[in-house]
Amino acid sequence: MTRLTEPELQRRAQRRVKQKMGFYIHATVYVLVNLGLAAIDFANGGKSWHLWPLAGWGLGLAIHGFVTFARLNGDGLRERMLQGEVERLRQQQDR
Repeated sequence: MTRLTEPELQRRAQRRVKQKMGFYIHATVYVLVNLGLAAIDFANGGKSWHLWPLAGWGLGLAIHGFVTFARLNGDGLRERMLQGEVERLRQQQDR
């Protein structure tokens, strides 16, 4: 793998932090809004209608989390695959 320059490292780190912060903000808003919806629901008789937005938005939040952290864990995968292909092509050329 090629070594990244300091500006490249900074850009990559900033991008990763931005992705993580986006998910954490989304999760915080999800919790706060759904607590509010549950409080309204229980104050008005508690028919449990708040579970529908909780479940639907929860699915969206789960997908957001999966995509965010899968992308971050896969960071560098493309570069590793590219290096592997370059090495295979070099070996084929040397035959």
